Amino acid sequence: MDARTTFRAALEIVLWWGGLTVLWIVLISSVDTLEWAVGASAALVGAVAARAARRAVGAR
Repeated sequence: MDARTTFRAALEIVLWWGGLTVLWIVLISSVDTLEWAVGASAALVGAVAARAARRAVGAR
């Protein structure tokens, strides 16, 4: 992997993570520190899974 590919992969994960975190926060009723931590962690897992799934589909 070269620097450009690494940057694009990191950018894609950050964008997925940001979008999923915002979605989590919008859909819950109360926002406290624990909710932010759980939402951000779950969003990071989802972002990595979304990137892996997109790469798997694109590889065909």
